[in-house]
Amino acid sequence: MQEYASRLEHYTRFELVELAEASGRKLKPGDAKAAEAEAILARRKPQDWLVALDERGKSLDSVEFSRYLGKAQTGAKDLLFVIGGDEGLEDSVRQAAHLTLSLSRMTLPHRLARLVLIEQIYRAFTLLKGEPYHK
Repeated sequence: MQEYASRLEHYTRFELVELAEASGRKLKPGDAKAAEAEAILARRKPQDWLVALDERGKSLDSVEFSRYLGKAQTGAKDLLFVIGGDEGLEDSVRQAAHLTLSLSRMTLPHRLARLVLIEQIYRAFTLLKGEPYHK
């Protein structure tokens, strides 16, 4: 994660924000999911493009993802990528999203999903800039 985060500094501002787990507050499962959704949507600014990660979302290859990233940057939009908690994302988050994106049809652990996502963001910038991908 740190390696790709430092590489991204060359292209854009990148910030990883982890919200406190609502499930740790002794809430019922459905209530925890709703509390997480509320916290996620409260962080979103009106100009942000929310991208919800969900295995039921749209699958893009790396080139398509880079085009999406380029389109989002026109008009100085910030992308807010959201990976849900243990129970996934509440419908309200997916409905508010500009895009629901699937990294895989398989369920991925959160840390692995973050790593795959940040690597793909870095790859997208190298594609947009026509630069070689540095491994």
